[in-house]
Amino acid sequence: MQKKRKHFPRKPSSKRHIVEHGKKTFRVEKSLERDVLTYLYGNEQAVSQAEIVAGLKLDRGGQKELVVLLANLVEGKILHHTGKNKFSLGKQCNLVSGVLEQNPRGFGFVTGVKAREDGTSYSKDPSVEASHMGAARHGDTVLVRVFRVRQDGRPEAEVISVLKRGSDRLAGFVSFEQNRIRVTPEDPRFPFSVFVDGTIPENLQAGDAVIVELADGQKETDSLQGRIIEVLGDPDSIDVQMRLVIEKFKLPHVFSEEAEQESLQLPEEITESKGREDLREIQHVTIDGETAKDFDDAVAVIKTKKGFRLYVSIADVSHFVRPGTALDKEAYERGTSIYFPGRVIPMLPEKISNNLCSLIPDQDRLAFTAILDFDRQANVVKKRFVKSIIRSHKRFTYTAVRQILIDNDKEVRNAHKSFLTPLKWAGELATVLQKQRKERGAIGFTLPEADIGLDETGRIRSIGRAERNFAHQIIEEFMLSANEAVAETFTEHSVHALYRIHERPDPIKVQEFTGFAQTLGLHLPKHRQDPDWFGQVLDMVKNSPKEYVVNNLLLRTMQQARYDMRNVGHFGLAATDYTHFTSPIRRYPDLLVHRALQDFITRSKENKKNLSPESLKEIGPFLSSRERVAVSAEREMNDRLKVRYMQDRVGESFDAVISGVSGFAFFVELLELFVSGAVTLSELRDDYYIYDPKHHRLMGERSARMYRIGDLVRVTLLDVDPRRNRINFTPAKE
Repeated sequence: MQKKRKHFPRKPSSKRHIVEHGKKTFRVEKSLERDVLTYLYGNEQAVSQAEIVAGLKLDRGGQKELVVLLANLVEGKILHHTGKNKFSLGKQCNLVSGVLEQNPRGFGFVTGVKAREDGTSYSKDPSVEASHMGAARHGDTVLVRVFRVRQDGRPEAEVISVLKRGSDRLAGFVSFEQNRIRVTPEDPRFPFSVFVDGTIPENLQAGDAVIVELADGQKETDSLQGRIIEVLGDPDSIDVQMRLVIEKFKLPHVFSEEAEQESLQLPEEITESKGREDLREIQHVTIDGETAKDFDDAVAVIKTKKGFRLYVSIADVSHFVRPGTALDKEAYERGTSIYFPGRVIPMLPEKISNNLCSLIPDQDRLAFTAILDFDRQANVVKKRFVKSIIRSHKRFTYTAVRQILIDNDKEVRNAHKSFLTPLKWAGELATVLQKQRKERGAIGFTLPEADIGLDETGRIRSIGRAERNFAHQIIEEFMLSANEAVAETFTEHSVHALYRIHERPDPIKVQEFTGFAQTLGLHLPKHRQDPDWFGQVLDMVKNSPKEYVVNNLLLRTMQQARYDMRNVGHFGLAATDYTHFTSPIRRYPDLLVHRALQDFITRSKENKKNLSPESLKEIGPFLSSRERVAVSAEREMNDRLKVRYMQDRVGESFDAVISGVSGFAFFVELLELFVSGAVTLSELRDDYYIYDPKHHRLMGERSARMYRIGDLVRVTLLDVDPRRNRINFTPAKE
């Protein structure tokens, strides 16, 4: 039997198209067809011709065209004509909606595609050429019609209508042209200019960064009209760069008046302890970075006859931020705090994050405490969770704990004599926990992070490798243990809550990695679908020149961890149950987990509505998306500062590792500065280089010289483009 071929509507053409109706030929406005399809897409039920006329407010001429158009669309099976003289979308309409992600070169893709229940779904995001974009812009929610599916499964589509504008404001740079002012959008995904009308701000300078508001109803995309609503100033300023990142990622950064008022009405100090376990005599300490301002976790370790008792006390944010309040709504919309070098966009107002819920030394604070009893092999033999009142006895830095436990610094040890034994116990417990976690297969990626140092004026002073010592590992192990213990409790008692899940890697990506590893000369163990295999691979390259690239490429095989009401375990941690409990000041999922745990231990139903399966089904994906936006924004800000740091170093040479290869360039990361950039093929003048995607390399046609991922190279800084945040290198002269 011959396979039935899928029907697609004709490829989009001009503004008017010719249709036949009876013996007559008519020209029908293309815009009318788009309006009709959009109207029907927004109606789940079939509608009459009269309802379409009323909905689109058609005049007499438009009504005549509508009769012809409806007949033509029914004949093409794009519309379905019911027996009651009503119309609905047909099986061949191929309409889907989603968010347009535009490329700087003009084309784009429609992501998060949603088809109607009776519509077709596609395995890949539809692509839209620039000529089929209409008046749509990057970030808009659009309705598109698929007119073809390529052999690789990628649908091609045209924009039918803009269902919702992504934003009516954007950031850009000012230039003066004769008698008008042009603003060039900073984000290259908006490939057009905005010409300013209205009042011109005083002292506006060429090159200034500004925010413009676009005029309504504009259908052209080559140039738009708008007005300047804020002058940000010199784009080289770190605060201006922060605002540009805020605008690019649409980050909420100003608290609503209602949220601020609720914050101000909170008490200035902790006075109540009713119904709480008094743990103020337990020797809690905080261990954080030197510049930390919010201290949301404190720990204490006591050695027992059978092992250890660990107290992990977390600031009780849920006591101050109640469901349904303006503070709660604001925190949910943000999802997480966002950290930039020397700056932060907090999830909660400062009074909460830096005062009431910050575990400041020698101050009474309300907490949620996980009390975990371990045997000598670090197995949890008993767990208990209590609402508590605690008092931090000391604020330690990671550096100070390292000096005490690792360096045996006499001066530092003498200054903290009363804490030496508890810190020693903490180190012992963490060591056993680490050993147990590794034995069960937890994957320990070792990718260095950049530490960007700023001077007092906000200028970049230095870029180096962020220190990570045993003190960091102590806190990490204790937080992981508390998170697992809470998740286990939820699972054991079928509590509705958010889990932090991490699914198995994509087998195809793992297969690609193993093929590449062979080109590096690595003889990998036979692949198994468990975390332990990944740990073995990382152990093979530990402390070798290949360590960075193998860690990096192996990480790319992983799926992103996310929040979900379904517990499918955490692959990377080799944990059956895992959630986020330990950072409610800066992560909204943790606040939800506190509420779920509170309802469980108090047998309350206070948060039942917010924690219902129906609510959690929506909350999980939303908070996962907010986390991804935050990570992207933080990475973008770091990259911008790195570009500006490198501006004064053009002509200098650096040792680097090749982190990626493509058909037009290879990409490097500087070993000491963690700065990334590109070496384009035009800079490889000693030979003609051919891209070999299978082996991730460029190979010289005559010399057979190779540039491949993981190779160490020496490069010279060629140029820096701070406007587009790009860095270009050239091979250093030998």
